[in-house]
Amino acid sequence: MYWLKKLMGMLVTLLLVSMLTFTALYLIPGDPAVIILGTEAEPGELELVRAQLGLDQPVTTQYSNWLSGVLQGDFGDSITFSRGYSVTQLVVSALPVTIPLATTAIFFSLLLAIPLGMFAANRKGTKLDSIILTLSQVGLSVPGFWLGILAIQFFAVRLGWFPPGSMPRWSNDPAGAAISLLLPALVLALPRAAILTRIVRTAMLEALGEDYIRTARGKGVSEWAIVSRHALKNALVSISTVAGIQLVQLLAGAIVIEQVFSLPGLGRLILSSVLVRDLPLVQGTVFTGAALILAVNFLLDSTYPLIDPRIRGAA
Repeated sequence: MYWLKKLMGMLVTLLLVSMLTFTALYLIPGDPAVIILGTEAEPGELELVRAQLGLDQPVTTQYSNWLSGVLQGDFGDSITFSRGYSVTQLVVSALPVTIPLATTAIFFSLLLAIPLGMFAANRKGTKLDSIILTLSQVGLSVPGFWLGILAIQFFAVRLGWFPPGSMPRWSNDPAGAAISLLLPALVLALPRAAILTRIVRTAMLEALGEDYIRTARGKGVSEWAIVSRHALKNALVSISTVAGIQLVQLLAGAIVIEQVFSLPGLGRLILSSVLVRDLPLVQGTVFTGAALILAVNFLLDSTYPLIDPRIRGAA
């Protein structure tokens, strides 16, 4: 029953997102027919294009037709961006960029944040703690686009370790595609690692102050075992929650970094479709992004009972 309610909530949320997106696009000024034919097109030609696109129908009819297609796995055809391709094709081509980019960035973020946060908590008030907190503050303050430009200039242009931008298809060059994602993933990871480091430190300090930690120390358990086995295990719920939120943000908001590194991901596709007012493509990309976000949240809810059995009992 618990998971059924979660699933129903996801479906209702997706429906509301699609309705809000459709309404917002309907209210935004601009005519797709003018974008396709140009401002000097004859009125009759514009009307013909609007009829072909279904834009002459009431907005409720347009939405019901679109929703009916979605239920059959058809998001329609792009009307301006890469004409001749279906929205589904364009979205599917972008997902192999955005999903690996986001997951790699979160992996790098956790790889940096967990040990730094553990050391800072275990050395609270020392010089090491101050250095880690200062570094995390710097990481929070640096704009992502500026960090991306610096990374391209130094690691790609000067050292030649990574390609400066773009990305080959996974099917054509899997090694090249993976290497192309490493630098943007690291750029995305650093600000998030700064946030996570503070979260890990706070969660570890709270766990280290619990009675069972004092009992373990009284029994002579080594400090490393106390920190890595006992305290970290109980801090994982907070850490995984924030990491999950960051993954959601990356899936929906890696637009800037995808632009800087010229990556054909979902964020860049959304931006391009909005700029040219490609209504079916905007609806399809936003709907897909919302579905990914809800899927991540569902997976997070599923992992919490594995991390902390007490949550299973509460659920």
